[in-house]
Amino acid sequence: MHERLKQRLEQLLPEMLGFTKDLVRIPSENPPGRYYEHCAGRIEEELTRLRFRSKRVGECVIGEWGDGRPLLYFHGHYDVVPASRPEQFNPYIEGANFFGRGSSDMKSGLAAMLYAVKALEDCGAPIDGRIALVFVPDEETAGDRGTARLIAENRIDPRALGMLTPEPTSGVVWNGCRGALTLEVTVKGKPAHVSIEHQGINAFERMIPLAARLLRLKEELRARRSILMLGGVCSSGSNFNLVPGECRFTIDRRLNPDEDLEAERARLEEIFDEARARGTGIEVRVIQQGRASHTPSDGPLSLALAESIGGLPRFESCPGLLETRYYAALGIPAFAYGPGLLGVSHGPHEFVPVRNILRVAEVYASTAWRMLAVAEPHDGN
Repeated sequence: MHERLKQRLEQLLPEMLGFTKDLVRIPSENPPGRYYEHCAGRIEEELTRLRFRSKRVGECVIGEWGDGRPLLYFHGHYDVVPASRPEQFNPYIEGANFFGRGSSDMKSGLAAMLYAVKALEDCGAPIDGRIALVFVPDEETAGDRGTARLIAENRIDPRALGMLTPEPTSGVVWNGCRGALTLEVTVKGKPAHVSIEHQGINAFERMIPLAARLLRLKEELRARRSILMLGGVCSSGSNFNLVPGECRFTIDRRLNPDEDLEAERARLEEIFDEARARGTGIEVRVIQQGRASHTPSDGPLSLALAESIGGLPRFESCPGLLETRYYAALGIPAFAYGPGLLGVSHGPHEFVPVRNILRVAEVYASTAWRMLAVAEPHDGN
């Protein structure tokens, strides 16, 4: 069966690439969350064309193949980080690589997971159970309109065998991820014209002692190899001759698996309270937050995935935040393995090797067969 699946996916590769091109052409940038409806609609069209069942939950799309209890999730996000130039939404293949915004993270992965299921159907693979194909938006900004909504509405079955997501893992398997706490801090002041500057309150100047205190915390965290980044986004004032009435900056705190989200947030709040006690007005908005997660690499799904990849694949923890955390919190084994390359994802020349798209589709189809096959999945057919 595994060889038949491989041969069928080679035949389906032109369709996979065509679907990926269609998705890349849709500028589903997040932030601010543009063109979600267009992207979800194109995914629905493809599910219908391939004769899979599908349903909508807001801007999420869920497709299904098979019936019954054992359930395996293939899960991916269709939002992408903003492009640096409009041409990134004009996909093209040059040599062995497919270029375009979202090609690596992770629209090629969406095509790979969908056509993996198509190959299983075309090959008449007898399975006991079903595969749910989950396509969500909003992953790049914590998932409130995507996976978080599905979880809140009990749309994810905690009895599932597992979940795979085609993030750009550069050939390794991610079986865990760091936690994250991202905040937007607004320091308040009072605007005034520069000629009467003394009547204003300079929010930028008030921000400086707060930033200095946060930098001291950063050094403490660096000593234990943890991460705090300041000023990923930073803005102040509206004109050169006006005392800035507000100064905004972001704090991106990435947590190691042994760090507690609530404790680290409380540490930041303590610093904000110290500044407030000195008379500095501060407002804090949570952009995203999520706990670190980990799935053991010796369970049935991880073994099936490793056998499908071949050799001895490396299992590592992702340096960023993954949607595997939502599934792991429900007790569902969750792993990331995708065609993309982490080093070029989000970059100005994002690309994915075409051979990787085909390879990941083969691995997903083979893993699903090993997990759900009615007959012995290791018969070598």
